Amino acid sequence: MQSFKELFDLTEKIERQNLVLAGAEDFEAVKAVATAEKKGLIKPFFVGKKEHILENIQNLEGKKTLKEYEIIDTENDSETAEKSVKLISNGEGTLLMKGLIKTAVLLKAVLNKDWGLRTGRLLSHIAVAETQTLKKIIAITDGGMNLRPDINEKRDIILNAVELMKSLGIKTPRVAPVAAVEVVNEKMPETTDAAILSKMNDRGQIKGCVVDGPLGLDNALSDFAAGVKKISGDVAGNADIILVPDIHSGNLLGKSVEYIGGGTIAGLLMGAAVPIVIVSRADRAEAKLTSIALGTINTARR
Repeated sequence: MQSFKELFDLTEKIERQNLVLAGAEDFEAVKAVATAEKKGLIKPFFVGKKEHILENIQNLEGKKTLKEYEIIDTENDSETAEKSVKLISNGEGTLLMKGLIKTAVLLKAVLNKDWGLRTGRLLSHIAVAETQTLKKIIAITDGGMNLRPDINEKRDIILNAVELMKSLGIKTPRVAPVAAVEVVNEKMPETTDAAILSKMNDRGQIKGCVVDGPLGLDNALSDFAAGVKKISGDVAGNADIILVPDIHSGNLLGKSVEYIGGGTIAGLLMGAAVPIVIVSRADRAEAKLTSIALGTINTARR
């Protein structure tokens, strides 16, 4: 997939998904959801304080009549999280989105043992990036959820990203565990983790992808850089997924795509029974809409 235009082309071939917006008091989130509804991507359920939601809907440009929106009234964040997640677990909703609600409160409901959305896999954030420099979209993970993942957690983070990229039509995603250098150095645990993950992939402990590392960011994405450093293999210069060592590097890399590179980032939280759209209030409308589109495709192709 070379661009997000192809992503939106894919949405034309899938059925509309039922999106649950937890915390629909957030006008920017309501606006993004309304745009997605207008484009035929989703049918929205707005969960939160009804009076605020009605005000948000009335402030939309080209709004529909109020009766055309599903509104679930709640009194506080905990009730919003519970009712939102139960809409998913009972089958009415197929895609979850965070609005004006604390992430911790929403995820506590997602991980509820009785009616939550647990799968047994670690939750992780995946940023999907489109830039003017690269000739395809790439995934960056995990810059939003796990602080300093260990080997087993990194394995789950890889599998979550592989699932997402496969739903976009990438049959065998290439995964680059990146570090500051391309050689194993025992004083740099990021490099030893990368080597272990590569061997786990060789032995079938991580399936559905090709993992090779450690790689530097340059030689993971650039054929030229890989050639200069004489690094070969299926992943070098052609990575689909960048596995970062920790949340700091992932967060900085993701934001640099937009704020330094002028690209666009979409993102999902994966590992639950359905993808979860979590966007920043500072994200552009284009990024929010793209994140919703990403979620609809992954949901439809599960």
